[in-house]
Amino acid sequence: MISLLHTADWQIGRVFSQFEPDDAAALFEARFKVVERLAGIAAERKVDAVLVAGDVFDLQTVSDKTIRRMFNAMQGFAGPWLLIPGNHDSALSESVWSRAERLGAIAPNVVCCLAPKPHTVAGKFVLLPAPLTQRHTYGDLTDWFAAAPDDAGLPRIGLAHGCVQGILSEDIDSANPIAAGRAGEARLDYLALGDWHGTRQIDERTWYAGTPETDRFRANDSGQALLVSIAGAGALPEVETVRTGQFAWQQLEPRLSVLSDVDELVERLDRIDGNDVLQLRAHGSCDLGAHRKLGTALEAARARARALVWDGEALRLEPTEEDIQALHADGFVGEALQELRAQQADADAELARDALLTLARILDAQGSRTGVGA
Repeated sequence: MISLLHTADWQIGRVFSQFEPDDAAALFEARFKVVERLAGIAAERKVDAVLVAGDVFDLQTVSDKTIRRMFNAMQGFAGPWLLIPGNHDSALSESVWSRAERLGAIAPNVVCCLAPKPHTVAGKFVLLPAPLTQRHTYGDLTDWFAAAPDDAGLPRIGLAHGCVQGILSEDIDSANPIAAGRAGEARLDYLALGDWHGTRQIDERTWYAGTPETDRFRANDSGQALLVSIAGAGALPEVETVRTGQFAWQQLEPRLSVLSDVDELVERLDRIDGNDVLQLRAHGSCDLGAHRKLGTALEAARARARALVWDGEALRLEPTEEDIQALHADGFVGEALQELRAQQADADAELARDALLTLARILDAQGSRTGVGA
C-alpha cells in the first residue's frame, strides 16, 4: 500500500493587482500558508510522498525571498516532495529552479524533477515525470511513459502538467497536450495532473488536483488537494478530496428591478465574512432609496470581507417622482435630474449615472442640513 498527497498550481508569487493593496497582500500571503497546511496534512496522514504537478511558482521572476519562503513552507513534512515545472515556471536553461538551486533553498527531501527520467521513491513506487522545459509545447511530453520499463513490480505514478485532449474546454485545449487514455496506455496506476485549477477526475486513474488556494472567480471546485491510496501495482487508486483553501471566491451578478431584489442582495451581503472574496456585478435599475440601502450594505460588507470588487456600471439609477419631490428638486435642478435620468440610455450612460447620483446626494445632504424633507 502506498499513500500520496497530490497537489498542483500553487502559483507562489502571484500578484493580485485587481484588488486593493491590503487585500492583494493577504491573498499573496495565503499561498504560502496553504503550502504549510499541505505539509501538515502530509505529516498527519503519514503519506509516502507529496506530488506537486507543476506551476509551483507563478512566474520566473519571483524574488529570492519568495523562493526561500516557499521552500521553508514545506518544512512541516520531512518525507519526499516530488515537484515538476509547469508552464508558469518551466525549466528553462536559466529559471526559477536554477535560482533556487544556487540559493541553496532546496532541502534534501525535495526532488525537483527537471528532466524526463524515472525516479524510484523510497523503494515503494516509480515516478515518471513530464516536466515542461518551455512555456508551451505542442508535442505530448508524456509519450515516453509507455516505454519506461516496469521496476520490480512497483506501482507506476505519472506526474504531468498540461491539457488532456478532448476533455477540457476548447479555449485551453491547445498547448502542452496530454493524450486521453495515457494512464491506461502507459500502465500507470495513477496519473497526477496540474494546469486545470479545479479538482477534476478524467478517468479512474487520472485526476487534476486543482490549486489548493482558490485564485479566481470560477466555480471549478478548487481549494483542495487529493489523498491517493493504492494497494499495489495494478490496483485502482482510492482518491479522497481534502479541503485546503482559506478563502471562498464568489461571483454574483444579480438583476435588480424591484425593492425585494435589493433586499435579497442586502441579505446575501450581510452573510459575507472575512474568508470571502466577492466580485459583484449588478444589472437592472433601482430608485434612490434602494441605491442608498445597497450602498450602505456594500460598505459594511467591504469592511467584513477579505476583498470585495463592486461593478455597478450596468445598474441604472431611476429616481422616482417621489424621490425628486423629496429632494425638493424643482425648476432647472429638477429638469437636470430628469435629463440625467434619460441620458443613462446613451453612450455616456456611466457618466450620466454618476452625475445623477452626485446631484442627488448633494440635494439630499442639503435637505438633511436644513431639515427639509425630514
